[in-house]
Amino acid sequence: MAQSEYYSNSKASAIALTIACLIAAASAGSFYDEMDITFGGERAKILNGGQDLSLSLDQYSGSGFQSKNEYLFGRFDMQLKLVPGNSAGTVTTFYLSSQGAGHDEIDFEFLGNSTGNPYTIHTNVYSQGKGDKEQQFHLWFDPTAAYHTYTIVWNAQRIIFLIDNIPVRVFNNHEAAGVPFPKSQPMRVYASLWNADDWATQGGRVKTDWTKAPFTASYRKFNANANKVGPNSKSTSSESENQAWSTQGLDASGRNRIRWVQNKHMIYNYCNDYSRFPNGLPVECTRSRFL
Repeated sequence: MAQSEYYSNSKASAIALTIACLIAAASAGSFYDEMDITFGGERAKILNGGQDLSLSLDQYSGSGFQSKNEYLFGRFDMQLKLVPGNSAGTVTTFYLSSQGAGHDEIDFEFLGNSTGNPYTIHTNVYSQGKGDKEQQFHLWFDPTAAYHTYTIVWNAQRIIFLIDNIPVRVFNNHEAAGVPFPKSQPMRVYASLWNADDWATQGGRVKTDWTKAPFTASYRKFNANANKVGPNSKSTSSESENQAWSTQGLDASGRNRIRWVQNKHMIYNYCNDYSRFPNGLPVECTRSRFL
């Protein structure tokens, strides 16, 4: 899934200095202006004058898009309405990624299920090409009935995953303990709908029912309040632009909410998977209360 070139730490440091004062805020802009279709041809459709975008999957291909801009830190919001009905075998995504063997990536993936069974929300963080930091959740609402907002906050201290502004996961920067953290490689925003029935639903036991194709997921109201990177980048924000994301953490309310989500709706946490890590859990698992 990685989609942009690898940047060395030294080069990234220079980029960071260059963009220190370049803050770009995209205000729920047009998909025509913000995104490029990357695959799937007419299966990806920009609608309503650029306000909406739909992705479809059939037995021949899925579809996807990516942001025109690259970013180094920011807050990224997208409203999604997932594939309704029997979505088994399908994966809908919204994520950030750089490119190359040592890529960074921050993932929201939505794993479909048979009718009447819940979606699985799959989150992961990659740094320097290594992931294996999965957490999964079931939702407290039907994500196919209406649009809901999915958010990635990425700053130098932590990554926060939010759903309708409720934090569901925090991945803290533990570089001091030797844990890689994505902070040097600019990333694009990506989204896709594709077939993964070899693993996505109940471990691959439930396959995609192609008689229900095409499967369609809908996106709208993309917003990036973020550091935009690139030779042609131009700031559209003022000095007073809200940059709360740059130091955002969890306040008391946020801590209560994430406890509720993780106690009631988390179905997998790599930090509790002792059979997967027989020689000891990853270092960050012993240092963070919320992961």
